[in-house]
Formats: sequence, structure tokens, C-alpha cells
Amino acid sequence: MEIAALSKILRENGIVGAGGAGFPTYGKLSDKADTILLNCAECEPLLKLHRQLLKAHVKEILKAFSLIAETLGVKEAIIGIKEEYKETIEALEEYIGEFPIVRIHRLPGVYPMGDEVIMIYETTGRVVRPGGLPIECGVAVFNVETVYNVYRAVWEQHPVIDKCVTIVGEVENPITVRVPIGTRIRDVVEMAGGVTCDQPVYLLGGPMMGSFGKEYQPVTKTTNAIIVLPQNHSLVLRKQNKFSTAVARAASSCCQCQCCTDLCPRHALGHPIQPHLFMRAAANRDFTNLEAYIDTLFCSSCGLCEMFSCPQGLSPRSMMAEYKAGLRKAGVKPPVVEAKPVKASREYRKVPEGRLLARLGLGSYESEALLDDSIRMASEVKVLLSQHIGAPAKAVVQAGDVVAKGDVVGAAAEGLSVAIHASISGTVKEVTKDYIIIVS
Repeated sequence: MEIAALSKILRENGIVGAGGAGFPTYGKLSDKADTILLNCAECEPLLKLHRQLLKAHVKEILKAFSLIAETLGVKEAIIGIKEEYKETIEALEEYIGEFPIVRIHRLPGVYPMGDEVIMIYETTGRVVRPGGLPIECGVAVFNVETVYNVYRAVWEQHPVIDKCVTIVGEVENPITVRVPIGTRIRDVVEMAGGVTCDQPVYLLGGPMMGSFGKEYQPVTKTTNAIIVLPQNHSLVLRKQNKFSTAVARAASSCCQCQCCTDLCPRHALGHPIQPHLFMRAAANRDFTNLEAYIDTLFCSSCGLCEMFSCPQGLSPRSMMAEYKAGLRKAGVKPPVVEAKPVKASREYRKVPEGRLLARLGLGSYESEALLDDSIRMASEVKVLLSQHIGAPAKAVVQAGDVVAKGDVVGAAAEGLSVAIHASISGTVKEVTKDYIIIVS
């Protein structure tokens, strides 16, 4: 298949990165790639869906991954998977012989192994330029669920209208389910038996990089997990820390031990990010050297400095995120720099997931959260027109229209954009510039 033909299929079927960023997948198809990676590393603790989905649909995913490899004409297609995912690896080994271009690379169980920059180095030895894109070093990375969606689009003509979501934490029955896109968070939580605590808080995504959501928010193409926690959980309190408080605590407590920098995964790869220097400058309101502030643009926001490394419990990641947002708003872009040599200390400064889980106080929530791959029903969905990086889709329906599941309700806009589809059959109840509500 030609790149243009595959790109058209992916764009029309609304396929975007299902791992969290939501980058339109057709935009990653480039003849500049000589290597492609399948990311099965579950970057965040407690998440299960990628290993489960790969095990359940191993042949379909391998078939689609191989198609991408052939279309791009790459030399190598690598599956990056954590070595502890033994059942999924066994499933892969049963079929991988049918796909000669594909090989398995076992990864250590450390955080944040699912970060594509980290995975590229682990699997290929290449270092992505600070602030650069993987394609600059000849690599394209695809998420497991994304590649499964490619299979469904190419072989089944099935657009992206549903999403696998892991529900864990303070719920009766932790589970991974497949739900129509646009289903409300509270309805998805009910599929796990409901909440088991008072005043629940909903963390959408992983415990490290996820954000708080409301029960009435809809599931999107990038919703990987819902972690239900009590309002007084230490992780919730840490994530609700105010910026002014964080700065005041840094000014009074930061001892410049450099633990945040020593354990920073991007710093270990030679990227110019040194959280301890930023903390020194920000805490003292020292603007004589702006480099410490500019370098926050190279932070991946993995959160290790804040949730694991700092012995004082300070908030480097949150503070850097605030400054980084301000710089971007002002139009400041990352300077073009080359990475320094990878640090020899990197190998023994990796953070084991088990230790991270314990530090976060989430060990009691670790569970199998088995995959129920049957599509769940929804009586009403709120389908957002912007579920991806790039231009939002444009509504092509109006209130009162009757739509069938899979119909295009939002056409791809000019530029980087994808189509949006009805996730259930029913009547369009409301249309705005931001969303479409459909009632079955």
C-alpha cells in the first residue's frame, strides 16, 4: 500500500495516538523512517490495557504493524514490551514468526519506559534531539491500541468510535472495558461496580501525568484510565498543591541536593534539563541567568522529580510546568541544541515501578483489572470535535438528525485533523462548535 493511500484511510477513520497525546497517526507516516516501534510499555503504574489488548488481538496487531512497516519501507519493526508482561510475550512468540520484519525487545520495568524518547534509546540506542521529533532520527512510534485501530480501519472499515479504559482505585471491581467514545466518566465507573469511598476524585490517565476530571466529562480517543481516589489521598493532595505554595516551600526547603536532576530520565540522556538549577533560580527569583527557565521547555513532565526524587517533597515538575506554559504563551520556543553524551550513571538511576507505586501510596490498588473486550452500551454520548492535536473537526450534522453508529458527524478540517464519528446510533440532540450530543 502507498503511504498516501494508508494516510487517507487513517485520516478518514479518525485514528489518532491512543496513548495520551492524540497526534493524528497519518501524520507519522513518513518515508524518512527506517525503524518503527510498537510501544507496549504501559508508561504509568496501574494501567493494564495495552498489554491486555496486545495479548487479546496479537495477530491483528502484528498484521497492522507489519503493514505500516511495509508501507514505509523500514528496515526494522520493533515491539518494545516490558519483560514482566510474560503472557503477552508468549502470545507474541506464537505468531511473530509469520512477520519476519518484526522483532521483540524486552524492556526493564522502570518508569517512564513508555516515554517514546526513552523507548527509542532503549531499543535502538539513538538519542532524539532535545525538543526534536523521533522522525529526525529515523524512528516512528505507535501505541498498541492505535495499531489495533489501524487494523480495524484497513481490514474491517471500522472507524474509531470506542475506547478501552482501565478503571481502578476505589471501585468495587477493577476492570478494563471498551466503551463508546463520549460516554460519561461516571457511567464508565459504574461498569466497575461503582465507587467505594466518600467524596471520590477522578484521575484521568496515570497517577504521574494524569489530570483530575469531573464525573460528567466524556471519554475521548485518548482516555486510557480512570483512577478513583478518596479526596484525602496523599497523591490527590500533592497534585492539588498551589503554585504560590510550591514556590514558598522551595524557597524555604530546597537544599540543592540535586536528586531531582540525578534521577531525571531526560537529563540522563543528555538533554539540557536540570531541575535543581531551575528550583534555585525560581525559589530565589533570580532572573540573571534565563537558561534555567528556558530549559524547562525540555521537561517531559514525567513527574519523577516531584513524586519520587525530592527528599523534601517539593514540586519541581509543577513549578516547571507553570513557567513552561508561560514561555509558550509568550511565543518562546525551545532553542535548537544537541544532546550531550548519555550519562554512564543512567543504568543505575532507573526507578523501578514497584518502588514508585509504593512511594505513591497506590500499592493497595494494584489489580489485574481484566479486559472485557465486548462493547458496552451508552444511552447518551457527548462527542468532542477536538480529541486530537491539530485542527478540530467540523460538525456536519445538526440537531434532529438521525445518525447510525460509525457515521461521520465531524469532517476533518484543513491541515492536521481527522474525522469524528458517531459512537452510537440515535438522534443528534445538540451541536455546538465544540461537541455533538447523540441520544440513542
